[in-house]
Amino acid sequence: MNRFWEALSGICSRTIQHPESQVNRLCITPDKKFLAAAGRHHVRLYDIKSSNPNVIMNFEGHTNNITGVAFHCEGKWMVTSSEDCTVRVWDTRSGQIQRSYTHDHPVNDVVIHPNQGELVSADRGGVIMIWDLGDNKCTHQLIPEDDVSISSVSIASDGSLLAAGNNKGDVYMWRMFQSQETTTLSPCRVFNAHKTYLTRLLLSPDIKLLATCSADHTVRIWRIDMNEENLELVPELPKQAGSEPIAQYPGGPASPADSTDSVDDGPSFQARQGRSRSSSNLTSSSHPSRPSTSASNAPLDTFKPVNAVIANRHPLPLETILESHQRWVWDCAFSADSAYLVTVCSDHYARLWEVASATIIRQYNGHHRGAVCVALNDYSSQT
Repeated sequence: MNRFWEALSGICSRTIQHPESQVNRLCITPDKKFLAAAGRHHVRLYDIKSSNPNVIMNFEGHTNNITGVAFHCEGKWMVTSSEDCTVRVWDTRSGQIQRSYTHDHPVNDVVIHPNQGELVSADRGGVIMIWDLGDNKCTHQLIPEDDVSISSVSIASDGSLLAAGNNKGDVYMWRMFQSQETTTLSPCRVFNAHKTYLTRLLLSPDIKLLATCSADHTVRIWRIDMNEENLELVPELPKQAGSEPIAQYPGGPASPADSTDSVDDGPSFQARQGRSRSSSNLTSSSHPSRPSTSASNAPLDTFKPVNAVIANRHPLPLETILESHQRWVWDCAFSADSAYLVTVCSDHYARLWEVASATIIRQYNGHHRGAVCVALNDYSSQT
């Protein structure tokens, strides 16, 4: 079930039933008109401002739980990740699949680069893939630690940082540099944020904070200083004498089913300068339980930093800890000004926090099961 909350009053203004499956992720379209609810096998689109409970559009094609969903900045296409080991790009006008990329393991998360021309996805095998939509191929493979599931990825609003968190509670960060030809990544930080599972990780819109959610019942807020010299602490793993080059094939040539060309009138996948997207409608969902490659035969830039940097762990400065959760914290969302954070937890509550004071501004109760995902739209008084 999806619930819509008024931020200031804490009143639940609307509910939408989602009886066929649990809801794993929520995402609001950039024009603030529709809510995408990702469940098992499908994504359903609902009209936010209408009282009509019916589905506006249904995206079907995945064969297992959908774990991530995000929209192009103008809403022309949508990307999803799934436990069926695929990442798919959908035309939001026709509901048809435009691209399909394959991992070797179930995919836990996917995000869109602000340039709108690249995707970043992460899987349970510990692999992060960067996909170039224009060239329709994977260009980078990042492996922070072999066989340690990457649970979440986040990209800075200006495309300058990539952050990832894994099931050991570790956070990895890369600087991202982009030219007209290529994206270059430089490892810059690795540290242990939590002693157990990290469930979600999110860079704030102003790129000054990093929020990490965990099974340890806390959300930790870390401070980022992009001008800080010691943000650049982690060297890339040097090639060893006599070893194979670090670029390698992650999975060999793709089969035709792994990559689908766009239709003639489909979306254009060209990199462009991304636009900042604020949020304002808060929607949370609950469900009874939560589950604990490549499209080109071109060589990839593959980075395995963990062996080189394990002795150089240096955490970001800890800004604050949000500690009133009673169970696992599954998801979070920053306000557009980065001053507030909404969290959802297995204790059935969604909470609105003032980050600076680490205080709860409002607590939303009414879920009959654990709340596991949230979307925030803060341009209006409704959340």
